[in-house]
Amino acid sequence: MSNLQYAAEVHAPDIEPRIRHPRIFEVFDGLESGEYMLLTNDHDPTPLYYQFMMEREGTFVWEFIEQGPVTWRVTIGKK
Repeated sequence: MSNLQYAAEVHAPDIEPRIRHPRIFEVFDGLESGEYMLLTNDHDPTPLYYQFMMEREGTFVWEFIEQGPVTWRVTIGKK
């Protein structure tokens, strides 16, 4: 998935914690099929991946671009 054009970028540390996941899902839901978003976080977003598995099963692709220890970056695409 390298050399992608991202339809959206989300820097999670800039979002208030209580609305962080809902905001990420809002951005994802706004993507068209075949579009991608870039998520940057300051901690491992694996719990978010499991939430995607539960709430958007079969509708997304997920690929780590960077895995810590300070920054995590993930490409999330809409199928």
